[in-house]
Amino acid sequence: MLTKAAVLFEQPGRWETTEVELEPPRQDELLVQMVAGGLCHSDDHIATGDLPAPRGAFPTAGGHEGAGVVVEVGPDTPGWEVGDHVVLSFLPTCGRCRWCSSGMQNLCDNGALVLAGIRPDGSKRMRLPDGTPVGQGAGVSTFSQYSTVSVKSAVKIPNDIPLEVACLTSCGVPTGWGAAVNSANVRVGDVVVVMGVGGIGMNAVQGAAHAGASVVIAVDPVEMKRTTSLKLGATHAVATMAEATDIAKSFTNGQGADSCIICVGVTRPEQIAQGVDAIRKAGTCVMVGMGSAAEDVGIPVSVRHLVLFQKRLQGALFGACNPTRDIPALLELYRQGRLRLDEIITTHYTLDQINEGYEDMRSGKNIRGVVVHAH
Repeated sequence: MLTKAAVLFEQPGRWETTEVELEPPRQDELLVQMVAGGLCHSDDHIATGDLPAPRGAFPTAGGHEGAGVVVEVGPDTPGWEVGDHVVLSFLPTCGRCRWCSSGMQNLCDNGALVLAGIRPDGSKRMRLPDGTPVGQGAGVSTFSQYSTVSVKSAVKIPNDIPLEVACLTSCGVPTGWGAAVNSANVRVGDVVVVMGVGGIGMNAVQGAAHAGASVVIAVDPVEMKRTTSLKLGATHAVATMAEATDIAKSFTNGQGADSCIICVGVTRPEQIAQGVDAIRKAGTCVMVGMGSAAEDVGIPVSVRHLVLFQKRLQGALFGACNPTRDIPALLELYRQGRLRLDEIITTHYTLDQINEGYEDMRSGKNIRGVVVHAH
């Protein structure tokens, strides 16, 4: 079938909306009619070249955060029905590898196929009209009106939850929320700094508040984001890390925050150093955002400082969440009114407006922009 998709032909490059031919689902695959896709910074990292793609990845149909409705089930694929509502997981989970069986689905060995956008056998599900194979962003291509995906990349959700909201739990919400609850291990009474409160950091704020932090300090140069963070669980909102560090020390007898969660869209090495400086002895600095590949090595942090004060630098992929467990759990918190998601969506875009959406993201206009697919 033909579907309209936002395709990246080179790196760096701009998204081009074009028609692609989509293969029908094979065994253990689903054809999903995409309803909404979030404009996450990770796709922009690929477009700008900050996140180098493997050889042969282009052209690729982008999008890794999204939700939709199953319209066809592959042969011999039990447990799925036409009409099922799904959130797409950019991290496919097999349920059998060392990581999945240890409760770390976010590190599933199947994740190696994410950037390549291919099936395990090396084939691609999409192609241009001239026959050129097209890869799928994270194997799901949520910037496409329809996408054929593996059941390992689909999480069934209740049909009564709006898909425009549910799509946020595909990446941004669990990544931020889990960075606080799982990676930083925020506890009741903690003092927490969240650096960068966009589509991920805003959920780190919510996660820290949910875990019982007594002080949550949001840091962002954009006033709109600071104001919103105060409505979603932050107790303080400031423009600089210097201000945040002073506030944290004022609540901890000069010791510093229990944890700092770095969610800056394009993270620079010096920002990681600021995060480490902001935490107390035996505190945790969680790194969520990524920067340019050119600055991928080297953080200006003193080894003696880390050792003598026993501080911890912790990476966080998908907030150390398990897609099949945590996506439904977070949506249940939303249904109960304990997790705020509608407030995170700043602007809706059509697929043809995707480049405009990313320009708005870079300029700080959005917390999270969402592409709503027309059918």
